[in-house]
Amino acid sequence: MFITLTSDQVQFNYGSKKWHYQFEEIVQLALLKKKKIYFLENATFIAITALAYYIMVFSDVNEMYYIVPTLFCYTIIIVLRFQNPSEFEYYLVVRNIYQKETKIKIKSEHKNVIAKQIDEYLDVAYHRVLKKNA
Repeated sequence: MFITLTSDQVQFNYGSKKWHYQFEEIVQLALLKKKKIYFLENATFIAITALAYYIMVFSDVNEMYYIVPTLFCYTIIIVLRFQNPSEFEYYLVVRNIYQKETKIKIKSEHKNVIAKQIDEYLDVAYHRVLKKNA
């Protein structure tokens, strides 16, 4: 369990990241999904392609000795790009009444468990508001 609900507190424990708030202090508790950006892999791919075309057009190499290193570099880039099948990065975002925002990166395999715990928190918070207004 990453999120623990007590009668008046919400506690979070994920690896080395820990926090706890009173129910009244939390303004927003949500999961944020961001698409991964592969800038380094894409830039390396473009640079290797440009270098291969440069060697092909402007050098006197009649045989294709530059093809093997180029294909080897492409293989390394593909392995780095598709090593992690997760296409998104997930963050747990907590905003409190003091306008302080805490953003914690979580692993994609923990996303479903944390999402269920956030739903439990929202359910408890909803019932607390109903109880207070009734």
